[in-house]
Amino acid sequence: MARVRSRVQTRNRHRKVLNLTEGHRGKRRTNYKVAHQSMMHALRYSTIGRRDRKGQFRRLWIVRINAAARELGLTYGQLIDGLRKAGIELDRKVLADLAVREPESFAKVAEQARAALAA
Repeated sequence: MARVRSRVQTRNRHRKVLNLTEGHRGKRRTNYKVAHQSMMHALRYSTIGRRDRKGQFRRLWIVRINAAARELGLTYGQLIDGLRKAGIELDRKVLADLAVREPESFAKVAEQARAALAA
């Protein structure tokens, strides 16, 4: 049986890796072996970054909610506790959006939370 050479497959595999490392510097984009390592690290970092982004957004929302709540005489913790007791199920993303774009609506929600805390 004749020996099979995989030139086309190898070239295609290498080209795929080198295309993914297009923005990297030096040998990281030209040398296949180094580029492959660079690509593997970059893909790992991007996975970690997608997870981190969710936490960063949550922290941003909490900061915005806290700032808006303090203007109305509540702390973030009191507001969240009051919303839970009032049975209002708004997530932090929606609350932060209300605080930034519709302060009047946020004030009404905060009043309901304050009333639930008092009761």
